[in-house]
Amino acid sequence: MKGSTGPRRPVRVAALATALTGALLLLCCTGGAGAFLLTELGGDTDDPVTNSLEGCGRGGVIDVRGKMPRIDGYGDSQIRNAAIIIKVGTDMKVPPRGWVIAVATAMQESRLSNLGHLGSRNDHDSLGLFQQRSSQGWGTPAQLQDPAYAARKFYEKLVTVKNWQQMSLTRAAQRVQRSAFPDAYAKHEPLATKIVDALADGAAQTVEIGNRRACQAATRGDIAASGWTAPIPGGVGSGFRTAERPAHNGVDIAAPKGTLIRAATTGRVIVSRCDPDSRGRESCNVDGYPGKGGCGWFVDILHANDYITRYCHMIRKPQVVVGQTVQAGQVIGEVGSSGNSSGPHLHFEVHVSADRSSRGAVDPVPFMRSRGAPLNGAP
Repeated sequence: MKGSTGPRRPVRVAALATALTGALLLLCCTGGAGAFLLTELGGDTDDPVTNSLEGCGRGGVIDVRGKMPRIDGYGDSQIRNAAIIIKVGTDMKVPPRGWVIAVATAMQESRLSNLGHLGSRNDHDSLGLFQQRSSQGWGTPAQLQDPAYAARKFYEKLVTVKNWQQMSLTRAAQRVQRSAFPDAYAKHEPLATKIVDALADGAAQTVEIGNRRACQAATRGDIAASGWTAPIPGGVGSGFRTAERPAHNGVDIAAPKGTLIRAATTGRVIVSRCDPDSRGRESCNVDGYPGKGGCGWFVDILHANDYITRYCHMIRKPQVVVGQTVQAGQVIGEVGSSGNSSGPHLHFEVHVSADRSSRGAVDPVPFMRSRGAPLNGAP
């Protein structure tokens, strides 16, 4: 199977502070330009967690009175507050997805600090980790400054939200908090996921299937606590930058024509079109062949933390358009063999630092495995 070598021009993170503009060169060839408005989907692009475990939660939650792992940008007391949030969620039997949502919400509202009244800087009577308000019935001022109480009140409301586990983090948090800046929650999801993994032995890599918590099994629309899912079920055939294909900037997953392709996580579509072949032809409605060039019908999605995922060789025009916000697990197209392809499969790429070029590509296999959505199909 043939994948693509990726677009030639990177998009610099600095240019994405408020909007992604200018030319976005398309895959394997010359392409068009597009403008994309970025609203709080970006975030830190490094990986500040230095002590992340990968036990899928089997080791339980860290002792909230014990030593905390070091996480850049957050002090010991802040991480201890995150541990308390997670411990309360565990005691209430809230699934790990709820822990990620709660930690990310507290990161936005208070940077995980148990805030008292901030005087003129205070938003009305907002207090504590979640900036809850006594005047809105959350509790007394003393109660709201008890991290365990505040976390419990957050979870009590979260679990009443219908289908909260399938929602984007922003939507779920907003249904609880009703913030004036709801989009701001999204940028904290990647680090909140890493914090949960560090404090709860990799629990963000699990997915709730029925009443069972499964490890490394997020596929077919099931969403891991991290907020990610595999785009299609199935194992990797042709890998990332192998000796035989050093310019292969993604992986190929064989699947029958028409297999549904799902967004790996919540984000905004920045490219959705037919990629011209090596002769400049936009001939994506027919099967391709090796050496034709191009990605066929394809989609690029920009996610929080400046990740980009790419989905190539669709059988027909994608089901999403540029500028559209998509949820994790949402169907965006169907497997085909358009473009530079020798048979039906999904060519899947992951890019970092909002760089669509080959320089931004990373191996999707360990990336997706660390999020509980391995590219090896459902068990």
